[in-house]
Amino acid sequence: MSTAWTAGVWLLAAVTMAAAQTPKAGGGGKFSLSSPDLAEGKTIAAAQVFNGFGCSGGNISPALSWSNVPAGTRSFALLMYDPDAPTGSGWWHWVVYNIPASVSSLPAGAGDPKKNLLPAGAVQGRSDYGTAGYGGPCPPPGKPHRYYLRLYALKADRLELPVDATAALVGFNVNAAALAKAELMGFYGR
Repeated sequence: MSTAWTAGVWLLAAVTMAAAQTPKAGGGGKFSLSSPDLAEGKTIAAAQVFNGFGCSGGNISPALSWSNVPAGTRSFALLMYDPDAPTGSGWWHWVVYNIPASVSSLPAGAGDPKKNLLPAGAVQGRSDYGTAGYGGPCPPPGKPHRYYLRLYALKADRLELPVDATAALVGFNVNAAALAKAELMGFYGR
């Protein structure tokens, strides 16, 4: 083996490793979701808990922000889901889609349709509480449940869905148009 060949192999290996570690265009790092109101893997605060069904929380949707948006993102969707609900199909707590790609955060309380805090064009779908907007955790007494807040970067400008679309129909369309997903998970029990 020649010295030039060995040097070429090492150079190719170094370039390949550097390329694998270089962030992709569109943000420079892993697509991530964060909140001052919800810490990953921790108990959800009373301010975000539902007010009803035996729970007495503030029912305020958490403030959220995201970074390192993937290249090609044309809109976002946000879904909050409890897979531990004793329904056989989980429980949808918050469904928001058609969030413009130019948006990188939502303020606390954006899930209240009366406050008009969502960006123009964003749509709040119906939660399993039967209404549009945020409905916080309120599991039956017993083991704490997991609550996933998932933000999806979508390759579509908007999802064309009926006004009364179920959360499952929204979720199907979101997953079909997803480029990437970022999530936070918190626990709540009583």
